[in-house]
Amino acid sequence: MRITEVESFQVAPRWMFVKVSTDAGVCGWGEGGLEGYADVTGAAVAALAEQLVGTDPRRIEDHWQRLTKSGFYRGGPVLSSAVAALDQALWDVVGRLHGVPVHELLGGHVRDRVRVYGWIGGDSPDDVAAAAGAQRAAGMTAVKMNATAVFPPIPTAADVAAVVERAGQVRAALGDDRDFAVDFHGRVGSAAAPRLVEALEPLAPLFVEEPVLPGHNHTNLRRIVEATTTPIATGERLFSRTDFLPVLQAGVRVVQPDLAHAGGISEVRRIAALAEAFDAVLAPHCPLGPLALAACLQVDFATPNFLIQEQSLGIHYNRTAELLDHVANPEVFTFTDGYVARPTGPGLGVEIDEGSVRRAHERGGQWRTPTWNHPDESFAEW
Repeated sequence: MRITEVESFQVAPRWMFVKVSTDAGVCGWGEGGLEGYADVTGAAVAALAEQLVGTDPRRIEDHWQRLTKSGFYRGGPVLSSAVAALDQALWDVVGRLHGVPVHELLGGHVRDRVRVYGWIGGDSPDDVAAAAGAQRAAGMTAVKMNATAVFPPIPTAADVAAVVERAGQVRAALGDDRDFAVDFHGRVGSAAAPRLVEALEPLAPLFVEEPVLPGHNHTNLRRIVEATTTPIATGERLFSRTDFLPVLQAGVRVVQPDLAHAGGISEVRRIAALAEAFDAVLAPHCPLGPLALAACLQVDFATPNFLIQEQSLGIHYNRTAELLDHVANPEVFTFTDGYVARPTGPGLGVEIDEGSVRRAHERGGQWRTPTWNHPDESFAEW
């Protein structure tokens, strides 16, 4: 059995899909579009594909090692996202070859359903109470919101009060029997984050995400962790076990690798195992497309220290396309009482409408990361 072709597709709103074909007629799909740079990641896939064509797709671990280590320059978000897409596709091939879902190849399922959460409020959080109420009415048991839009390096009392007011509206709309998480999105600086986390603590958020920018002084992260009872989460901009080790050592208890960026199923499984050694839980980042979510679910069902899964149905980025647009079996993403049932189909468990994907690729369109400014027109974190 040999790989015959690797193709990538740019798909609105900001996704990049990969198809790996074999001479046995079995094909696999993956997703790895680095938001804002899906075209660049597609070029990386084309370069890495030169190592795959003509080889046996079943040697997933050997491929992962070679794809990540054979270059003199290694790692980084672009290459890690390209590897992630290819890794997912190879797992999809092998699962389909054996007629089993990927989670069976990972040791079997440890739960029968996975809890999911939805997004409310958008990039500049607004009307969060109504949105939270709608999610509750739809049966969701958890939501996530951005804490703020542009935020000053050191906030005024009014700035802090506005964040707490919005979060309080969400808590009131959901009640105490449901959860909400608050994403700082790296917009809140190290000087402001401790104050804001402390102010939110009485509302008992499920977690506060990315309170400071990743890769900065881990001492700042540790200080936040140690100053609050609120669980601190991070990881969407970390791409390897090496990246996650210092944040776990800093006391982070919720890790959020993105399966479309952090080396795919193979590496995220290892990140989850590393987190388990620190008594931390896994909550994969996934504001992306159906293949990324399908890959996340396969890992979620086989991971003992899993907490909750992000998903993008109705997310504010999906203005030109929706999660299920290219899915031939959308029932696999049915959310019942805030949970999704274990997929039993082969591979990733999702059937892609290839014709729809090819038409989307032909239409084109490129999403770029927004650029924000502070009131004085200096650069602000998005």
